[in-house]
Formats: sequence, structure tokens, C-alpha cells
Amino acid sequence: MPSCLRPPRHPASRLVTALAALALTLAVTGCGGAATRANSPAPTVSSVPDRVEPLTPAPAPALPVTVTSADGTEVTVTSAERVIPLTGSLNEIVQTLGLGNRVVARDITATFEQATKLPVVTRGHDVSAESVLSLRPTLVLAETTSGPAEAIRQIRDAGIPLLVITPAKSLDDVPKRIETVAGALGVRDAGARLKQRTAERIAAARKDIPGDTSGKKPRVAFLYLRGSASVYLLGGSDSGAASLLEAAGAVDTGKESGLGKDFTPITSEALAAAAPDAILVMSKGLESVGGLDGLVKIPGVAQTPAGMDRRVVSVDDGVLLNYGPRTDQVLTSLIDQLYGKA
Repeated sequence: MPSCLRPPRHPASRLVTALAALALTLAVTGCGGAATRANSPAPTVSSVPDRVEPLTPAPAPALPVTVTSADGTEVTVTSAERVIPLTGSLNEIVQTLGLGNRVVARDITATFEQATKLPVVTRGHDVSAESVLSLRPTLVLAETTSGPAEAIRQIRDAGIPLLVITPAKSLDDVPKRIETVAGALGVRDAGARLKQRTAERIAAARKDIPGDTSGKKPRVAFLYLRGSASVYLLGGSDSGAASLLEAAGAVDTGKESGLGKDFTPITSEALAAAAPDAILVMSKGLESVGGLDGLVKIPGVAQTPAGMDRRVVSVDDGVLLNYGPRTDQVLTSLIDQLYGKA
């Protein structure tokens, strides 16, 4: 989830530690080879614009405010002049609220256009307290998965207000996160406007789902792939993708199969049981296995309806699981690709 060579520290970011261990220990089991058809469609690519759309006019923060962090800490914010969001998802919310000129740094998962020129304050996926403190932030926004814990403590010990926010897992989290960030920045009215705009756009996107009198919904398996690290995982009910797929009128086969965890190693048996009509992947994950040709060589993939039809839905890593102000665009891309509009 969602962010470039890992599950993002938005919903799927909570899996970083577990996936790092899996990368060292997992071996993909099962058998199978590539299967193609003469009229196989090419995989489509996410059409989500790689930029955010800020509210206008930009709001003026009304501070100070005191808010409660997800870890129970009371945080008093007296200035929003220099803000450092430690995930791409949080960076996106701040920028979309119209406060992009106050954001002074990013982590590597903030890949949208307005953030790309900001200095990076993470080493790999770990927060560098020294880099954060050197930029003299007046507010740091983190998630419960941000770490290492020592770096978070070091920032707080330096007297910097640091708000920890629960990662997103579903569509229900979108308004909550917008409200939380807007409250910490002292722009609650702007937060209310952004929540309304986002909800209206999500509702509009969902109206484009074609009707099917048969009642049959597309079955989609979410695969997390990092070929360079030999990580090949099947998403379960806690992967973060289920809510999006269901909103797009599809069935998350991992959730339906009873996979209660976030991710499990791909096996031929698990894929056969899931029998997906389409496979959802992050774009960089697809690239990491050599594209569609490499994907169908993963054991078990070629034997699924999705593999035989070479039907792949690809969305950019940096936005797929963000559950933020661009969620309507993610849904539109999923719907277009699933129902052949792309």
C-alpha cells in the first residue's frame, strides 16, 4: 500500500517490518508457466494524475490548538509555518488543504508533483531525526507505523509538536484523516470543505460502475510484488485494498477466501482457490517482475482466469492505498480498467 518500493506507510505501510522479514525468508511455492491468448489485451495503466488539487483560496491557520495523538499524547500546535508530514498520504492531505507552501520536507512515498522538489527526511523507509530537526519544523505529522521509535522520541524530546495519526485502511478513514490533519493545522473549515469535495467526488466516481443484470461482480486478487526482493504476496482482508475494490463493484478474492491477515505468500493453491478475473498490482510492483510477461510466470498466476486472459489492473504505488483526497481518482481508474473503459 499504499510509495515506491514497499507497501506504503499509509494503509499498507504498517506491513513494512513484516514484509522485510518475508523478503529474506519466503520462497514462492507451486508450479505453472506463462499462458497467453492470441487476443490477449495489454494491461492498462493508472490514469490518476500525479499531482494534487489544492483548495483555493488557501486557508489561514487559527492557532494554537491542542489535539490528541493516536498514541495518547496531547499535542499543542502553536505554528504551522514549517510542516513535515512523514508519509506521502499525510503530505497529500496537507497540500490539498491549500497549505503546500508550508510543507518543508517529505518522505520517499510522497511522489506527487508538488512534493518532488522537497528534501527527503527518510533513509530508505526510516525517519532520520537529524534530517527532520535540521529543517526546524513547527509541526511533524506521523503515523503509528512511522519509525524507528527512537527517531520519533528524539523529535519529541527536542520539543517539536509531533502528532501521530492512525493509518488508513478503508474508505471510511478518508474523512477522519482529513479532519484530523485539518484540526492539527488549525484549518477546520478548510477540512470540512475538503471532506465534502472528496465525498462528492467519490460518490460521482461510483455512479460510473456499469450495471450487470446477472449480478456477477468482477473477482480481483490484490498482489504485492517486489521481484528484486523475491517478495510475492496475496492480499487478504487487511491489505487495504478490499474497501476500494468493493467500492468499485468488485470482489476482493483474498478477503472472500478468508485470508484474515494483510498479506500471505502466493501459492498456486491459494490463487486457484481465489480464481480472480483480474489481478490488481501497484505499478512499480508490476515493473519489478518484468511487466505482464513476468507476472504470468509467477507460480499459479497463469492458471487463473486473470492470468489466462492477461487481465491486469495497475495503479501507481504512491496513490493506490492512500485513502486521501485523490481516492475518487483511484476509484475512477479501477472502474475504467475493470469494466473496459480505459
